[in-house]
Amino acid sequence: MLQTNQLKHLFSNMTKRVLFLIVALFLTNVISAQTEDNKLTNKELKQGWKLLFNGQNLDGWTSVGTTSQPSKGWTVEGGVLTVNKGGDKKGGDIISTDQYSSFDLRFDFLLTKGANGGVKYFFYNYPKGGWLGNEYQVLDDENHPDAKLGRNGDRKTASLYDMIPAGKKHQNPVGEWNHGRVLVKGNKVTHFLNGKKTLSYDRTSKSYVEAWKLSKFKNSNPMFGSIEKGYIMLQDHHDQVSFKNIKIKEL
Repeated sequence: MLQTNQLKHLFSNMTKRVLFLIVALFLTNVISAQTEDNKLTNKELKQGWKLLFNGQNLDGWTSVGTTSQPSKGWTVEGGVLTVNKGGDKKGGDIISTDQYSSFDLRFDFLLTKGANGGVKYFFYNYPKGGWLGNEYQVLDDENHPDAKLGRNGDRKTASLYDMIPAGKKHQNPVGEWNHGRVLVKGNKVTHFLNGKKTLSYDRTSKSYVEAWKLSKFKNSNPMFGSIEKGYIMLQDHHDQVSFKNIKIKEL
């Protein structure tokens, strides 16, 4: 027969194993919920979040200036939206069917070596300047020549392209997913990369106007980025860039 101490030891080991299994199961469920792509949680739905990419097709997106989706260039596979590398596969930029003013936009992006892409907001057909939008730059900072152009690095990832450079940031290397975010509250705009703020600006400030006058958008009318609302745009820059978990909440 088992002695009292042996029974206590056995019971203790069994308890530890049960607790370990419970914790492991809990963590597995948490991780599974966190990694389920292109889905909104019940909490997010109640908060007003909306998926811009459903993980299956290009519903909700059209080619710029049309009501049709691109017939080539963009592919959806395994819950990932990819703009393919140039040539006869070029599909052109795509825009959301709706326009937005104040919002919280979040997205994951994956770069290939030397790739250049971008996510634009307040995308609008200017009377003078054509289709333009404030751009959250998406770039392989290590291998694309644009990283060395512009002013003070304002063409690197998470910058306001050609206007305001990103500050200190952590960018995952090529082949790994990064998480981008654009938060717009009226005229105040903030960019984030992997959870950390990279820049913030006010569209009515003197510093913004000065940056505009030095940019490639200086001849736009009205002033670049001054419009009340615009589309969300994913850029086709002839390079392979992938996206997933694109969602937005209007504020």
